[in-house]
Amino acid sequence: MTTGTRYKTKQRDILLDYLRSMAGRHVTAADVCEHFRKEGTSIGQSTIYRQLESMVDEGLINKYILDSNTPACFEYVDEHDHAEGDFCFHCKCEKCGKLIHMNCDELKSIESHLASRHGFKLDPLRTVLYGLCEECSNSHIRYGESSRSI
Repeated sequence: MTTGTRYKTKQRDILLDYLRSMAGRHVTAADVCEHFRKEGTSIGQSTIYRQLESMVDEGLINKYILDSNTPACFEYVDEHDHAEGDFCFHCKCEKCGKLIHMNCDELKSIESHLASRHGFKLDPLRTVLYGLCEECSNSHIRYGESSRSI
């Protein structure tokens, strides 16, 4: 986390207000750009990217890199959410692409087990499980089945 002084600008305040309103949800930089474009708010794409990275450095938001084919996503962090260093899993639906934040005590035992029994420390900002979300798993096509088998 950087401790240097940050310039307080109207655009930064607007961006931070938006991220606060999205607390508990993951957004990409493209999502943020699209939101402000639809709203008619003039914030340049490069400003958004620069401010997001600055807010990551300051510890205001977490940045998650899922894989090399998916854009990074960001999550607002406040005193009620997890902060850098706390452990959480993310589940990504392979059908619809939804990203689900999972801060669950049951899953934390996996982290403890891997560390104590196998000497392996998970990166809490890059721990992603892939499968199907509840909506997609309730659809007619079951995981692992092709549409021809229905």
